[in-house]
Amino acid sequence: MRVLLAVLCLTLAACTSQPPRDDSLYRSLGEQAGITRIVEGMLLNSARNPRIAHYFREIDIERLRDKLVEQVCVEAGGPCEYTGDSMEESHKGLNIDRGDFNALVEDLIDAMDAEGIPVAAQNRLLARLAPLRGQIIER
Repeated sequence: MRVLLAVLCLTLAACTSQPPRDDSLYRSLGEQAGITRIVEGMLLNSARNPRIAHYFREIDIERLRDKLVEQVCVEAGGPCEYTGDSMEESHKGLNIDRGDFNALVEDLIDAMDAEGIPVAAQNRLLARLAPLRGQIIER
């Protein structure tokens, strides 16, 4: 029976194949280059935002940019791997509140608007990022 199942798996390629990855959001965001521009725009917006600029003053901004690009790429279904710390660890001791989080989301939306990202794609990305909120706020 096991031999028959193995032959069937090899014949159909059903046991080893992965379902196709949906990278449509990744493509809608402009792939790696577009995501990089969005993240850089968001970080520039946040650095100018008096509500949250203080969070960005004493950090390695290039590392943050790189990790955010990885994270957005993964959440968008792109071919990336996130290599950063967990959200809990990254935000530990920062005491980010809902207003701070919302300010960053607004800066992200402004960056996506500046890149001409359609609202539907923006909403898809925000929906994928939303579960991270609980891992970031008041840590």
